[in-house]
Parts: sequence; C-alpha cells; structure tokens
Amino acid sequence: MPDETVLRAKAREVIRTGKLPSRRPDRPTRRVLPMELQVGDRFADETGEWEVVGRPFTTAGGKNAHARVRKVSQPGLTDLPTWGVHKKVRVRGPETK
Repeated sequence: MPDETVLRAKAREVIRTGKLPSRRPDRPTRRVLPMELQVGDRFADETGEWEVVGRPFTTAGGKNAHARVRKVSQPGLTDLPTWGVHKKVRVRGPETK
C-alpha cells in the first residue's frame, strides 16, 4: 500500500488541477514528426485507426509531409493524409502477431 503522505499529495494535486492522474495506455504511444513515420506504424484520427503502408515524402518545398495509409478496419480503403512537417503525430508501433 502506498505511503499515506503520497496519497495525500496526489489528492491535493487532483483538487488543485481538477484532473485525475492519467492512466497508462494499453500499448505505448510515441509522438514523431511525420517524416519519422515508418511502415507499420498506426495512428488514430476522428475517422478511425490507420496504418502506414508507404514511406513518407514531402512537397511544397519540404513544408508538407504525406504518407500512404490504409484503414485498419477496411484494408481496401487507402488515403494520403497531409501534415505540416513541424506537427507531431501520435503513433503506436506495428502490431505483433
């Protein structure tokens, strides 16, 4: 059992910020620049979960990054999303089977 002073400190933090401590996700995620995406990386947006199937490339003088992706729930559906090269993307590593 954690020390009582630790529990009190956590309780004060919740009262001060109004937020509960975050929980760890099931699978670890990392934030990478779009040009650091690798084939097999997965990310989610408002439309669902996507998997990177092509190497990233840039356009517009290196200011926009693109990578071919496919939807995990519908493997036949592919897309070519665009990110600003300075915006980080939250990804998970490839699925292990």
